[in-house]
Amino acid sequence: MDIKGKVAIVTGGASGLGLGTVVSLVEKGAKVVIYDLNEAIAKKVCEELGENVAYTIVDVSDEASVQSAIENTMEKFGAIHICINCAGVSTPQKTIGRGGAMPLENFKKVIDINLIGTFNVLRLAAHEMEKNEPLTNSGERGIIINTASVAAFDGQMGQAAYGASKAGVAGMTLPIARDLSSFGIRINTIAPGLFRTPMAASLSEKLIEKLETMVEFPKRLGLPSEYASLVTFMIENEYMNGEVIRLDGGIRMAPR
Repeated sequence: MDIKGKVAIVTGGASGLGLGTVVSLVEKGAKVVIYDLNEAIAKKVCEELGENVAYTIVDVSDEASVQSAIENTMEKFGAIHICINCAGVSTPQKTIGRGGAMPLENFKKVIDINLIGTFNVLRLAAHEMEKNEPLTNSGERGIIINTASVAAFDGQMGQAAYGASKAGVAGMTLPIARDLSSFGIRINTIAPGLFRTPMAASLSEKLIEKLETMVEFPKRLGLPSEYASLVTFMIENEYMNGEVIRLDGGIRMAPR
Protein backbone atom coordinates (compact mmCIF):
# COMPACT_ATOMS: atom_id res chain seq x y z
CA MET A 1 0.00 0.00 0.00
CA ASP A 2 1.22 3.45 -0.87
CA ILE A 3 1.10 5.49 2.35
CA LYS A 4 0.73 8.87 0.65
CA GLY A 5 -2.81 10.20 0.92
CA LYS A 6 -4.04 7.40 3.17
CA VAL A 7 -5.80 7.89 6.51
CA ALA A 8 -4.32 6.25 9.61
CA ILE A 9 -5.38 5.98 13.23
CA VAL A 10 -2.71 5.43 15.87
CA THR A 11 -3.65 4.53 19.43
CA GLY A 12 -1.21 5.80 22.03
CA GLY A 13 -0.02 8.16 19.31
CA ALA A 14 0.87 11.07 21.57
CA SER A 15 4.07 9.51 22.91
CA GLY A 16 6.59 6.68 22.63
CA LEU A 17 6.25 4.14 19.83
CA GLY A 18 2.95 5.66 18.77
CA LEU A 19 4.40 9.13 18.37
CA GLY A 20 7.34 7.79 16.38
CA THR A 21 4.82 6.12 14.08
CA VAL A 22 2.71 9.26 13.70
CA VAL A 23 5.77 11.30 12.70
CA SER A 24 6.85 8.69 10.15
CA LEU A 25 3.41 8.38 8.58
CA VAL A 26 3.01 12.15 8.27
CA GLU A 27 6.43 12.40 6.63
CA LYS A 28 5.23 9.87 4.06
CA GLY A 29 2.13 11.89 3.28
CA ALA A 30 -0.56 10.21 5.39
CA LYS A 31 -3.33 11.88 7.36
CA VAL A 32 -3.28 10.68 10.95
CA VAL A 33 -5.68 10.75 13.87
CA ILE A 34 -4.14 10.19 17.29
CA TYR A 35 -6.24 8.16 19.74
CA ASP A 36 -4.95 8.93 23.22
CA LEU A 37 -6.07 9.82 26.75
CA ASN A 38 -3.49 12.58 27.21
CA GLU A 39 -5.14 15.58 25.55
CA ALA A 40 -2.42 18.09 26.41
CA ILE A 41 0.34 16.09 24.75
CA ALA A 42 -1.84 15.04 21.80
CA LYS A 43 -2.81 18.65 21.13
CA LYS A 44 0.84 19.72 21.23
CA VAL A 45 1.78 16.99 18.73
CA CYS A 46 -0.94 18.18 16.35
CA GLU A 47 0.25 21.76 16.60
CA GLU A 48 3.80 20.69 15.79
CA LEU A 49 2.96 18.36 12.89
CA GLY A 50 0.32 20.44 11.12
CA GLU A 51 -3.08 20.11 9.53
CA ASN A 52 -2.75 16.48 8.49
CA VAL A 53 -2.79 15.37 12.14
CA ALA A 54 -5.78 15.41 14.46
CA TYR A 55 -6.52 13.83 17.82
CA THR A 56 -9.44 12.48 19.78
CA ILE A 57 -9.58 11.41 23.41
CA VAL A 58 -10.13 7.66 23.53
CA ASP A 59 -10.32 4.93 26.15
CA VAL A 60 -9.48 1.92 23.99
CA SER A 61 -11.13 -0.49 26.42
CA ASP A 62 -14.48 1.32 26.18
CA GLU A 63 -16.70 0.41 23.24
CA ALA A 64 -18.61 3.69 23.10
CA SER A 65 -15.41 5.75 23.32
CA VAL A 66 -13.81 3.94 20.39
CA GLN A 67 -16.99 4.00 18.31
CA SER A 68 -17.22 7.75 18.79
CA ALA A 69 -13.57 8.17 17.79
CA ILE A 70 -14.09 6.10 14.64
CA GLU A 71 -17.09 8.22 13.70
CA ASN A 72 -15.10 11.42 14.28
CA THR A 73 -12.31 10.10 12.07
CA MET A 74 -14.72 9.26 9.28
CA GLU A 75 -16.30 12.72 9.50
CA LYS A 76 -12.93 14.47 9.35
CA PHE A 77 -11.04 12.43 6.76
CA GLY A 78 -13.70 10.24 5.14
CA ALA A 79 -11.96 6.86 5.43
CA ILE A 80 -9.66 4.64 7.46
CA HIS A 81 -6.95 2.72 5.62
CA ILE A 82 -4.38 2.08 8.36
CA CYS A 83 -4.87 1.14 12.03
CA ILE A 84 -1.84 1.06 14.33
CA ASN A 85 -2.38 -0.07 17.94
CA CYS A 86 0.32 1.17 20.31
CA ALA A 87 -1.75 1.98 23.42
CA GLY A 88 -0.84 -0.16 26.41
CA VAL A 89 0.11 -0.31 30.06
CA SER A 90 2.61 -2.25 32.10
CA THR A 91 2.01 -2.69 35.83
CA PRO A 92 4.52 -5.25 37.12
CA GLN A 93 3.27 -7.35 40.03
CA LYS A 94 4.07 -10.87 41.12
CA THR A 95 1.34 -13.49 41.27
CA ILE A 96 1.96 -13.81 45.00
CA GLY A 97 3.82 -11.19 47.04
CA ARG A 98 4.28 -10.06 50.60
CA GLY A 99 0.77 -8.64 50.59
CA GLY A 100 -0.77 -11.87 49.35
CA ALA A 101 -2.15 -12.77 45.93
CA MET A 102 -2.23 -10.22 43.13
CA PRO A 103 -5.63 -8.47 43.17
CA LEU A 104 -7.69 -9.81 40.30
CA GLU A 105 -8.68 -6.29 39.22
CA ASN A 106 -5.00 -5.48 38.57
CA PHE A 107 -4.73 -8.42 36.19
CA LYS A 108 -8.01 -7.52 34.49
CA LYS A 109 -6.97 -3.90 33.94
CA VAL A 110 -3.91 -4.88 31.94
CA ILE A 111 -5.89 -7.38 29.87
CA ASP A 112 -8.68 -4.85 29.29
CA ILE A 113 -6.33 -2.20 27.89
CA ASN A 114 -3.63 -4.22 26.14
CA LEU A 115 -5.65 -7.09 24.69
CA ILE A 116 -9.34 -6.23 24.68
CA GLY A 117 -8.58 -2.59 23.89
CA THR A 118 -6.49 -3.61 20.89
CA PHE A 119 -9.24 -5.86 19.56
CA ASN A 120 -11.89 -3.24 20.28
CA VAL A 121 -10.15 -0.69 18.07
CA LEU A 122 -9.16 -3.00 15.24
CA ARG A 123 -12.59 -4.61 14.84
CA LEU A 124 -14.31 -1.22 14.44
CA ALA A 125 -11.55 0.09 12.18
CA ALA A 126 -11.81 -3.03 10.01
CA HIS A 127 -15.55 -2.49 9.67
CA GLU A 128 -14.82 0.87 8.05
CA MET A 129 -11.93 -0.49 5.98
CA GLU A 130 -14.14 -3.05 4.27
CA LYS A 131 -16.11 -0.14 2.74
CA ASN A 132 -13.01 1.22 0.99
CA GLU A 133 -12.55 0.86 -2.74
CA PRO A 134 -9.65 -1.53 -3.54
CA LEU A 135 -6.33 0.26 -3.27
CA THR A 136 -4.20 -2.22 -5.24
CA ASN A 137 -4.59 -4.71 -8.07
CA SER A 138 -4.88 -7.45 -5.44
CA GLY A 139 -7.88 -5.74 -3.87
CA GLU A 140 -6.26 -4.48 -0.67
CA ARG A 141 -8.52 -2.22 1.38
CA GLY A 142 -6.63 -1.73 4.63
CA ILE A 143 -4.00 -2.88 7.10
CA ILE A 144 -3.87 -3.30 10.87
CA ILE A 145 -0.63 -3.41 12.86
CA ASN A 146 -0.72 -4.35 16.54
CA THR A 147 1.92 -4.08 19.24
CA ALA A 148 2.77 -7.14 21.31
CA SER A 149 6.06 -7.47 23.24
CA VAL A 150 8.91 -9.89 23.72
CA ALA A 151 7.20 -10.48 27.08
CA ALA A 152 4.68 -12.53 25.11
CA PHE A 153 7.41 -15.14 24.67
CA ASP A 154 9.87 -14.68 27.55
CA GLY A 155 8.11 -12.60 30.18
CA GLN A 156 9.97 -11.80 33.36
CA MET A 157 8.94 -12.22 36.97
CA GLY A 158 6.07 -9.89 37.76
CA GLN A 159 4.86 -9.87 34.15
CA ALA A 160 2.05 -12.43 34.33
CA ALA A 161 -0.62 -9.91 33.35
CA TYR A 162 1.52 -8.06 30.80
CA GLY A 163 2.87 -11.26 29.26
CA ALA A 164 -0.61 -12.75 29.02
CA SER A 165 -2.02 -9.63 27.37
CA LYS A 166 0.76 -9.46 24.80
CA ALA A 167 0.66 -13.20 24.11
CA GLY A 168 -3.01 -12.68 23.35
CA VAL A 169 -2.20 -9.91 20.88
CA ALA A 170 0.32 -12.16 19.15
CA GLY A 171 -1.99 -15.17 19.24
CA MET A 172 -4.95 -13.46 17.60
CA THR A 173 -2.92 -12.22 14.63
CA LEU A 174 -3.29 -15.21 12.32
CA PRO A 175 -6.98 -15.91 13.11
CA ILE A 176 -7.81 -12.27 12.38
CA ALA A 177 -5.77 -12.37 9.16
CA ARG A 178 -7.92 -15.29 8.11
CA ASP A 179 -11.13 -13.53 9.18
CA LEU A 180 -10.30 -10.42 7.18
CA SER A 181 -8.69 -11.95 4.09
CA SER A 182 -11.88 -11.95 2.02
CA PHE A 183 -12.19 -8.19 2.61
CA GLY A 184 -8.66 -7.41 1.45
CA ILE A 185 -7.51 -6.36 4.92
CA ARG A 186 -4.11 -7.42 6.26
CA ILE A 187 -2.91 -7.62 9.86
CA ASN A 188 0.57 -7.98 11.36
CA THR A 189 2.01 -7.66 14.85
CA ILE A 190 5.29 -6.21 16.08
CA ALA A 191 6.78 -7.58 19.31
CA PRO A 192 9.24 -4.90 20.52
CA GLY A 193 12.00 -5.47 23.00
CA LEU A 194 13.38 -2.64 25.15
CA PHE A 195 12.71 0.80 23.68
CA ARG A 196 13.27 4.43 24.63
CA THR A 197 9.71 5.31 25.57
CA PRO A 198 8.07 7.19 28.47
CA MET A 199 7.82 3.81 30.19
CA ALA A 200 11.60 3.46 30.04
CA ALA A 201 12.08 7.08 31.06
CA SER A 202 10.75 6.23 34.50
CA LEU A 203 13.71 3.90 35.05
CA SER A 204 17.06 4.96 36.47
CA GLU A 205 20.01 5.23 34.09
CA LYS A 206 21.74 2.52 36.13
CA LEU A 207 18.89 0.12 35.48
CA ILE A 208 18.74 1.08 31.81
CA GLU A 209 22.46 0.34 31.47
CA LYS A 210 21.85 -3.09 33.01
CA LEU A 211 19.01 -3.78 30.58
CA GLU A 212 21.17 -2.72 27.64
CA THR A 213 23.69 -5.44 28.48
CA MET A 214 20.96 -8.02 27.82
CA VAL A 215 20.63 -6.90 24.20
CA GLU A 216 22.85 -8.85 21.79
CA PHE A 217 23.47 -6.05 19.29
CA PRO A 218 23.34 -3.12 19.17
CA LYS A 219 23.71 -2.84 22.93
CA ARG A 220 21.21 -0.08 23.54
CA LEU A 221 17.48 0.46 23.80
CA GLY A 222 15.53 0.66 20.57
CA LEU A 223 14.31 3.96 19.17
CA PRO A 224 10.67 4.78 18.32
CA SER A 225 11.85 5.66 14.80
CA GLU A 226 13.07 2.06 14.40
CA TYR A 227 9.67 0.73 15.39
CA ALA A 228 8.07 3.18 12.94
CA SER A 229 10.41 1.98 10.19
CA LEU A 230 9.06 -1.56 10.57
CA VAL A 231 5.50 -0.22 10.59
CA THR A 232 6.00 1.52 7.25
CA PHE A 233 7.65 -1.58 5.79
CA MET A 234 4.66 -3.69 6.80
CA ILE A 235 2.27 -1.19 5.24
CA GLU A 236 4.17 -0.94 1.97
CA ASN A 237 4.88 -4.67 1.54
CA GLU A 238 1.53 -6.13 0.49
CA TYR A 239 2.67 -9.74 0.83
CA MET A 240 3.32 -9.44 4.55
CA ASN A 241 0.24 -10.70 6.35
CA GLY A 242 -0.53 -12.68 9.51
CA GLU A 243 3.01 -12.23 10.85
CA VAL A 244 4.38 -11.58 14.35
CA ILE A 245 7.88 -10.08 14.17
CA ARG A 246 10.21 -9.48 17.11
CA LEU A 247 12.08 -6.17 17.00
CA ASP A 248 14.51 -6.53 19.88
CA GLY A 249 18.21 -6.53 18.96
CA GLY A 250 18.29 -10.29 19.65
CA ILE A 251 17.38 -9.96 23.33
CA ARG A 252 16.00 -12.92 25.27
CA MET A 253 14.76 -11.68 28.60
CA ALA A 254 16.21 -13.12 31.80
CA PRO A 255 13.80 -14.21 34.56
CA ARG A 256 14.37 -10.89 36.40
